[in-house]
Amino acid sequence: MAERKLLAGHAIRRLRRGAGLTQAAMADRLAISPSYLNLVERNQRPVSATLLIKLAESFDFDPRSLTAAEPGGGADALRRRLADPMFADLEIDRNEVEEWLASAPGGAAAFARVFDRIDGGAVVEAGDDPVTLVRREIERWRNHFADLDAAAEALADELRLGAGDLYGAIAERLRAKHGLTIRVLPADVLPDMLRRLDLHARQLQLSEMLDPASRTFAVAFQLGQIEAKAEIDALAKGAGFTDRAAERLYRRHLLGYFAAALMMPYARFLRGCETTGYDIELLQRRFGAGFEQVAHRLTTLQRVGARGLPFFMIRIDRAGQASKRYPGASGAALVEADGRCPLWRLHHAFDRPGSLVVQLVELEDGARWLTMARTVTPQGSRYGAVHAEFAIGLGVAASQAGELAAASGFDLAGRAMPIGLGCRACFRNDCPQRSIAPAGRALLINERERRTSALTFAGD
Repeated sequence: MAERKLLAGHAIRRLRRGAGLTQAAMADRLAISPSYLNLVERNQRPVSATLLIKLAESFDFDPRSLTAAEPGGGADALRRRLADPMFADLEIDRNEVEEWLASAPGGAAAFARVFDRIDGGAVVEAGDDPVTLVRREIERWRNHFADLDAAAEALADELRLGAGDLYGAIAERLRAKHGLTIRVLPADVLPDMLRRLDLHARQLQLSEMLDPASRTFAVAFQLGQIEAKAEIDALAKGAGFTDRAAERLYRRHLLGYFAAALMMPYARFLRGCETTGYDIELLQRRFGAGFEQVAHRLTTLQRVGARGLPFFMIRIDRAGQASKRYPGASGAALVEADGRCPLWRLHHAFDRPGSLVVQLVELEDGARWLTMARTVTPQGSRYGAVHAEFAIGLGVAASQAGELAAASGFDLAGRAMPIGLGCRACFRNDCPQRSIAPAGRALLINERERRTSALTFAGD
């Protein structure tokens, strides 16, 4: 897959102004034409490798800064904010967002900061919401942490030399190298806990309620706390959290990432995806992992030169509340939207527990996605206790879904289910499922007509 073009006009302009140069003076120093520099600064031309080298040679700066501080997270992140129902009547398209970034990057950044500090109409400190802070940091990396992947892959290869059973190999490494033993305890001994590290007894204690995939994940998580500490410390420090809860939550995500990467090493997992058509059930069996573990892993396959398909993942409960959102490299608005369309069969998964529900959908902007959904039940529930249940949604652009095993029998260019991003953000006409009018549109009441939708609105 071709690499994304580097559009960094805002950073080039900031660099030039910081050096006190006009466009003509900077262009002369870089041996390029002023008109070309003007196009670069307006994001109408990408920064080529040759220009990047010239910039590094002529100015004292870190080339990574060209991508590290994109105003508001860039066009995709600004579009997700503008998808909020409060902006629905403005109908701002992608071209306008890109022009805004090119012409007024400071204004775009200011908008993003203000928007991110508003929650339900009340201004809050960003640090008051650890989950949002961590999500933003994960999205900044597109949920791909190359250093963690490399460390996990090297360790997985080393463990394979000693034993074919990953769980046993990790348990032996914890015992021999770190003085920790594994003990599986009855549910009555760990009534409300699945994993516990007892440093006094030098034991990692696991509940008998964990299935084999979850036990392997738990011991891999523990090994990551010890052997991936340097990489995780560096990532946590780089995030610069001032909120302690956010930092701890981020570290937990990184440890989970490492554990999954140890169970599903990058190169072997990608090869398995490509040879099986991303057959999730087969991948579960091949790597001894659970459905949710495989689903999350699919969103991380973004290694330079060895990229997988750009999947997104979302996890919801029966009330439609999202507890996990990983857009990965997909740029899918379906993940970021506050609402979800009932016509999207993500919700239908609850009616078919354990079965994969596949659907071809099309959003109002014409984006088409092949989506898959299945329920999962967290570990640890005993008979008579409350059993949690979630639906995992996965998706990939229909234009890239042809090689998927799940796409068998689908005409990916044919009819798709028209869906929206929830009624408040959807402007489709005559939707029989509509519950409320779109934000910013007045209801129209006509006693002489009854349309397919019980609610019609201005602009219809």
